[in-house]
Amino acid sequence: MPKIILVLSLFMLYVVPAFAGTGPIRVVGVNGPINPVTADYLDRNLKEAGQLGDRLVLIEMDTPGGLDSAMRDIVKAIFASQVPVVVYVAPSGARAASAGAVIGLAADICAMAPGTNIGAAHPVAIGEKMDKVMEAKVVNDAEAYLEGIAQKRGRNVALARKMVRESTSFAAEKALEGRLIDLIAADRTELLQKLDGRQLDRDGKKVTLQLAGGAVVIHEMGVRQRILNTISNPNVAYVLMMLGFLGLFFELSNPGVILPGVIGGISLILAFFAFQTLPVNYAGVLLILLALVLFIAEIKIVSHGMLTVGGVVAMVLGSLMLFESPEPYLRVSWNVILVTVVLTSAFAVFAVTMAVRAHRRKPTTGQEGLLGEEGEADSDLMPGGKVFVRGEYWDAWSEERIAKGERVAVIAVEGMRLKVRKAGTRE
Repeated sequence: MPKIILVLSLFMLYVVPAFAGTGPIRVVGVNGPINPVTADYLDRNLKEAGQLGDRLVLIEMDTPGGLDSAMRDIVKAIFASQVPVVVYVAPSGARAASAGAVIGLAADICAMAPGTNIGAAHPVAIGEKMDKVMEAKVVNDAEAYLEGIAQKRGRNVALARKMVRESTSFAAEKALEGRLIDLIAADRTELLQKLDGRQLDRDGKKVTLQLAGGAVVIHEMGVRQRILNTISNPNVAYVLMMLGFLGLFFELSNPGVILPGVIGGISLILAFFAFQTLPVNYAGVLLILLALVLFIAEIKIVSHGMLTVGGVVAMVLGSLMLFESPEPYLRVSWNVILVTVVLTSAFAVFAVTMAVRAHRRKPTTGQEGLLGEEGEADSDLMPGGKVFVRGEYWDAWSEERIAKGERVAVIAVEGMRLKVRKAGTRE
């Protein structure tokens, strides 16, 4: 009798369909590169969906790919999810490339809109180029990883391996025909209709999706996640780094200004956060730093523009070397580099010009500032007397007789006395 009960229990567990949650349908969006912020965003939503009993988590995706570490975190979160997960590559014209393809194949259901594509999952090194042995290891690891995911989800293993080994990409129709994805839907409404009543095998348990009447709730990134995701953009990270260096150098050159130092410090910290998700070449960072040092040196040491020219060259080379990646979304835009270099160089030239003018300008304070100033004799100078110069009364003397009320010019300063002559005359 106990054996019969055990058999019936196992039958009920593995054959009789279980039912998904009765909460809303949670929709999250991935639009852009896969990075640690994206991984945190999806992980939080998947865990929260399980806690609240959501019926489904629908990930609407359009991504060129991203970091391997962030991708693996997302895949682990999907496999651990208590709620069925659907990845929907949409809208038409979208793609799930590289890391996005792996995430799509890891979902319980992978769907695509017409006119989309999936694949090109060949791993690409960021930063220094890999040698042949290391590249072979990385490719083999990625191939085995995606093969395991395809087997777990019952997808076409051969095509999954081809996506890694040959960097092949498939249009929606070809992907469906090759059993890489589960269905094609024109929009979210059609997708949910096709998913309603569908049975899934989740870790040996049958789950029936009951989506009819379920409220669709869109969960966007929070303010914090949006900010962190924005600064992970190479163009934004580059600008933040430049602002940080400029702010700190301005503060060091003019101690006590405070504001440039505060802005520079905050910008640099944000830039360094972004660098952890980007292929940073620190030789590029050092070249940019050298460029700013040369600009500052030009202000202190007039080199007739040679230091400024060297600074511009170093900044351009450093900007080009800063992010080395074959993927366009991991490189700084040429337009951003051009605008930043032009503005920084223009600022440096302006600062140098002002410094040169300041060196050539006649002193306006101290004893030197009095030389050449004109005033009025407050008494007869025979030879000594009083003069009124630059709003002050001074003891003065002259080698010629000067009557009270005549205009005088300062020709020397001796202690607290001025040597003057009649204005408009020469010594």
